[in-house]
Amino acid sequence: MIEKSQKIFVAGYRGMVGSAIVRALNSAGYNSIILKSREDLDLTSQVAVRDFYSSIKPDYVFIAAAKVGGIHANNEFPADFIYENLMIECNLIHEAYKSGLKNLLFLGSSCIYPKLASQPMNEKSLLTGTLEPTNEPYAIAKIAGIKLCESYNRQYGTDYRSAMPTNLYGPGDNFHPVNSHVIPALIRKFHNAVIANAASVEVWGTGAAYREFLHVDDLANACLHIMNLPKSDLADKVSPMNSHINVGTGKDLTIKDLVLLLKDVSGFQGEIVWNTDKPDGTPKKLLDVSLIKSLGWEPTIDLSEGLKEAYAWFNQNIAD
Repeated sequence: MIEKSQKIFVAGYRGMVGSAIVRALNSAGYNSIILKSREDLDLTSQVAVRDFYSSIKPDYVFIAAAKVGGIHANNEFPADFIYENLMIECNLIHEAYKSGLKNLLFLGSSCIYPKLASQPMNEKSLLTGTLEPTNEPYAIAKIAGIKLCESYNRQYGTDYRSAMPTNLYGPGDNFHPVNSHVIPALIRKFHNAVIANAASVEVWGTGAAYREFLHVDDLANACLHIMNLPKSDLADKVSPMNSHINVGTGKDLTIKDLVLLLKDVSGFQGEIVWNTDKPDGTPKKLLDVSLIKSLGWEPTIDLSEGLKEAYAWFNQNIAD
């Protein structure tokens, strides 16, 4: 259990996940949160991370720092995705051990599972098949992070935990028109179409793929819940070789249904044009969340309400 006065480092606090974790920590009354920008601390530099741990000596670390992006970004910049993510997690996890830090939470992604994994995807599905090619480098980096945590726990007795969230959305998302994930990309497209009074909006793929979405504030609360679980509670639920925990809603919908929800939220009155020359990605990605439910956590934010909030946040903070 994290004590209120203990020092907590949130790596990647400016990102969507990191900022949500900071909000959750503040809301819970933690008063010693350590925040370092990319300009202040280069997480790809082993020396810089070692010096940080040596001087600051945090008690807990949340690894929310990562290079992230949608299908287009993963296809265009595979070397950047695998290199930067490997360096960040290797430095933060190895130097945490070297500094004597025992408690850490690593954030991964549901893309760690095989493209054709049985649905819903159980934690035991990891490394049982071929990954989705469009984001394989990113997925491999995240798998390496899980195995780093497991390996240091096995060899050195640390308590490094891993949470694997499903597709996320919410305040602080990346709304880049090309490199963002599906929900922020669609929010921007619909907003621009409404402003321009456009007759249509183009959407990639067929709309047939299924996706699960989790509000980032639900994830942040799950992260605190997982970090605060007594080690004895986890001992009966996870194994040293399969220790990560899925975080999601356990519910999915088609991209077509998602598009219709966002069309309604935005007030767009035009036509949806499906560009079937573009990839759908993995046909279905639904997490089995029975483990985290058995550990006492469930999401609270409904998708429809969450999308309204995300659209409002975009209009207040991003829209021109």
